[in-house]
Amino acid sequence: MSFARVRALVVVGVLAVAAVVFVIVALVRDTQGDAVAGGGCPDGSVLANVTLPDDPEQVTVKVYNGTKTPGLADSVTNEFKNRRFKTVKPAENKKKVDGVAVMRYGPEAVGSAWLLRAYFLNQADVQYDAKRKGAVVDVVVGSGFQQLATTTEVNQSLVELGEPEVPLGACVAPAKKDS
Repeated sequence: MSFARVRALVVVGVLAVAAVVFVIVALVRDTQGDAVAGGGCPDGSVLANVTLPDDPEQVTVKVYNGTKTPGLADSVTNEFKNRRFKTVKPAENKKKVDGVAVMRYGPEAVGSAWLLRAYFLNQADVQYDAKRKGAVVDVVVGSGFQQLATTTEVNQSLVELGEPEVPLGACVAPAKKDS
């Protein structure tokens, strides 16, 4: 055996021993040994329903008109009805909105609001309120609103948005069992 070959084997052997020592040290000093995934919610956290609805019929929407255009909330409500959403009687908003829309929701409607964001191509301002009760999502349509997204645009927007995110101060509610 030549000297170069012996030297190469020694270098590879030293590297292999160093790698084994590194792995052992990493396992021994691991501080996450007692951590358990989903080990419960911190005190004071609210349970948020982050399940993305399978069907628009599982989502209830109340539309507010945040513009000077009369009847806008009625027409947007009808658009949502035509797309099989549950709707509540529309109303006028006290403050006017300059953007596309403002969405207000609580912990029970996080997944529903995530779906509705896609209908506004993620251009709606979201306002999460941890103290809010009920699964209704309020949508205040603003002066920047033109129309709801098409089915293809909604699907593309949902891909861009990804899975619903848990709001700050909340943790994931257990999934409801189908009966």
